[in-house]
Amino acid sequence: MQIGETYSGFKLQEQKKLEEINSEGMLFYHEKSGARLFFLKNEDDNKVFSISFRTPPDDSRGVPHILEHSVLCGSKKFPVKEPFVELVKGSLNTFLNAMTFPDKTMYPVASVNDKDFANLMDVYLDAVFQPNIYRYPEIMMQEGWHYELNSREEDMTYKGVVYNEMKGAFSSPESILFRKMLESLYPDTQYGVESGGDPDVIPQLTQQQFLDFHSRYYHPSNSYIYLYGNMDIIEKLEFLDREYLSHFEKKKVDSALITQKPFQSCREMTVEYPISSAEKEKDKTFLSINYSVGKAVDNELYLAFDILEHMLLETPSSPLKKALIDAGIGKDVFGVFESGMLQPMFGIVAKGSNENEKRRFQDTVEKTLNDIVDKGIDKKLVEASVNIKEFQLREADYKGYPKGLIYGMKCMDGWLYDEAPWTHLTYESVLNKIKSQLDNNYFENLINRYILKNNHSSMLIIRPERGLEEKKDALLKEKLKTLKDSLSEDEIQKIIQDTLRLKKRQMTRDSKEDLMKIPLLSIEDIDPNPKDLKLVKNKIQDVEVLFYPVFTNGIYYVNLYFNTEGVKEELIPYVSLLSAVLGKVSTENYYYEDLAKEINIYTGGINYSSQAFSENGNSREFYPKFIVKSKVLVNNLEKLISILKEIINYTKFDEKKRLKEIIQETKSRIEMTIFERGHVVVANHVSSYFSPASKYEDMIGGLEFYKFISNLENNFDSKVEEIRESLKEVSNEIFNKNNLILNITCDEADYDNLQDRVKELISGLKDDKVGKISYKFDLKAKNEGLMTSSKIQYVAKAYNYIDLGYSYSGSLQVLKSIANYEYLWNQVRVQGGAYGSFASFQRNGNMFFTSYRDPNLKHTLEVYDKAGEFFNNFNADDRQMVKYIIGTISDLDFPLSPSMKGERAVENYIRHVSYEDLQKERQEILNTGVEDIKGFSKLISSSMNKDNICVLGSEQKIKENKDLFKNLVNLFE
Repeated sequence: MQIGETYSGFKLQEQKKLEEINSEGMLFYHEKSGARLFFLKNEDDNKVFSISFRTPPDDSRGVPHILEHSVLCGSKKFPVKEPFVELVKGSLNTFLNAMTFPDKTMYPVASVNDKDFANLMDVYLDAVFQPNIYRYPEIMMQEGWHYELNSREEDMTYKGVVYNEMKGAFSSPESILFRKMLESLYPDTQYGVESGGDPDVIPQLTQQQFLDFHSRYYHPSNSYIYLYGNMDIIEKLEFLDREYLSHFEKKKVDSALITQKPFQSCREMTVEYPISSAEKEKDKTFLSINYSVGKAVDNELYLAFDILEHMLLETPSSPLKKALIDAGIGKDVFGVFESGMLQPMFGIVAKGSNENEKRRFQDTVEKTLNDIVDKGIDKKLVEASVNIKEFQLREADYKGYPKGLIYGMKCMDGWLYDEAPWTHLTYESVLNKIKSQLDNNYFENLINRYILKNNHSSMLIIRPERGLEEKKDALLKEKLKTLKDSLSEDEIQKIIQDTLRLKKRQMTRDSKEDLMKIPLLSIEDIDPNPKDLKLVKNKIQDVEVLFYPVFTNGIYYVNLYFNTEGVKEELIPYVSLLSAVLGKVSTENYYYEDLAKEINIYTGGINYSSQAFSENGNSREFYPKFIVKSKVLVNNLEKLISILKEIINYTKFDEKKRLKEIIQETKSRIEMTIFERGHVVVANHVSSYFSPASKYEDMIGGLEFYKFISNLENNFDSKVEEIRESLKEVSNEIFNKNNLILNITCDEADYDNLQDRVKELISGLKDDKVGKISYKFDLKAKNEGLMTSSKIQYVAKAYNYIDLGYSYSGSLQVLKSIANYEYLWNQVRVQGGAYGSFASFQRNGNMFFTSYRDPNLKHTLEVYDKAGEFFNNFNADDRQMVKYIIGTISDLDFPLSPSMKGERAVENYIRHVSYEDLQKERQEILNTGVEDIKGFSKLISSSMNKDNICVLGSEQKIKENKDLFKNLVNLFE
């Protein structure tokens, strides 16, 4: 292809070799419609397409977010109510979603199947350019907000998917903090309002404003089309031109982003967040100092500040983090560098503080940074942070997300702001420049210029207020009552009719004719065989070594799986605490700060975790493991082994102050995940009522562990000796060569070089006889209502179907797909207004239903209880069943990175899941029919009849439904 030539209406403007990511970038411009297109050409079969629009909001009514949901609710070519869901049901996609950012909206898809990829592109393009929102006002009502009124007598309420999603987001203090950081720094710009929507403001959005936003911004002239991977670009350009872009004329779209004028002095903002009636206000304030840092298109500053944030705030040796913790200003300290916006933001956060610490917080930050500028940063710390960033860039392992998706998001950090889309993909020269300046006070100068001498800053205080949620609820109820009382009879009847019309649309099934318009693969497009992740089994000094040979680009992945079955039951939570402590406390030969530097200089990171692996097809048996995961470049293997030996054999547990800091931080990080992953939290916790494996998991990482870590923090001084001795005992019990399985993932050619080093590691371990304890957990249905200040709920119900006499079948995975995207989607999300709802059927027999950011409680449990009846009456034609089967296979065939392949292979080995088991499961999926699905109705009904429930959410809502629970629990203190 030649620069300056036109291909199907697309003029090739620039080409660039991007050696760092082994790709060639090609930038096109569609002359008729004004669309921009960037193609990253390479050999990756996991192809990615995205179309994005610059969508700066004018206010906090959430129109970009509501529109992102709504355009995927039917279009001209694909008029079904939920094309997005139909695609999820029946596509081999490796990614399918849409995302709203403060200044843009992205619609990305990915697939390894060429036909599937073309189908996904077609549905998404029609969705954004020809959505049904102009025909059906019910779409905005459902996805955004509406008045809910079913009869003249009942109270009027607000309902809507985004409305409830954002109520959930504004229930989390961390979420409020991150959102208000932008508002505090950029009040006069698009970043000063909430693109996702503030639930207090969302109901002000009108249907006309909603439609106007689409007609204004969703035009090819305001679009950014991205293609990535191994594909026929000529074919794709011809399709885009023929089917979509040639039907538009280029026009001027004013989507210009506003730049905030620099402040003359630091601005202060205080925001309250709700806590429950039982929570203390002490030590619940967030303090944050924030700075506007240059422009996103400055690729050197973009990378350098990412490194600087890590250096100052993300490691045990980070000087700013250490200074704030030492001063006792917060129980947890972390940094934020948000680079995906026109004016990037750097923030320093102290969590678990108090408002009266504001002055000391500011002074400590300023003094520490001045000291760093005057005396210089420890060169080893600089080297460590630069190395860990370089390792991440070169490894490009995004843990399940397609590489092409992440590259596409990075493209927008330059392209959206009128620079080349490869601005942040070509990192080699910038990284070399930064490295060449390290002896010239490079990072010290950044601190001085962009932090200490930067007046464009803000001081943000997020403080707790007990009763705030109840007060707001009362005001909202009064507001809606007053509004209803002011309405005429005709106006009330119109709201009732609108509510009924929406419900009728939600409950009306799509016609077979419309469903046939959604493109679908055939069973023949599916590989009948699962991926065979073959391990090479070996023994070194009587230790089992499981080698997974694969190209890793010169990286060794060395993972140690230690059996923890010999740990006493009362010490199980200390297994998890051990994973939080290792590498963050001193050893015999390293002070903990120096140890952190060594790890980051010479390795790609060492991580510790604990996990219970359930036996295949067994509801009772499980294998608890303590896992050490490490990665290193081939030439640094000797250093990695040396560090691992040091940590495993010579960690000291006697640093009282350090132990307290780690316990506080661990508790803080669990709290951060509870609201964001509440659906997982309650699903795991309810399973602990009846499942030994889930009980163990709850004790090492769930709500049981949170209770344990809270107790340690609250009573630290009286428990410190117990903590030290318990950590020593657990460590001594675990780190024994007779407990160990070693997993190596690397290039076959590099494996031989590894064996001598592995012998060094093994020979340093104890060789005592190991024991095994048969845990006798007290399993019973606690049926807890976990009360918080949240405005929404996470609702779970579960049981073990193997205990009821059923067995695992691959067809259960098809059942899961139908439950997720047919029954629960329609009942809990579409009609119930929750953001999401999920089902799971596991090999160990555990099954659960759970909901996410759900305005309901009792209604959702009733939906779960009726699931058996739904599946007893289930019916689907052959095409529908093919669709469900393909969607199920998509989940199984998700592309894995080299390290993930090695880990998956070992997990199957530990759980005794053979290739034959996977083959059987796949055949059962491929052969699933309507009768198989109907046959599971009793399994579901019997499981639901066991009545194991757990709900996390609004204190008021849970108390209103207290008869459903055996225990009401105040989750936070």
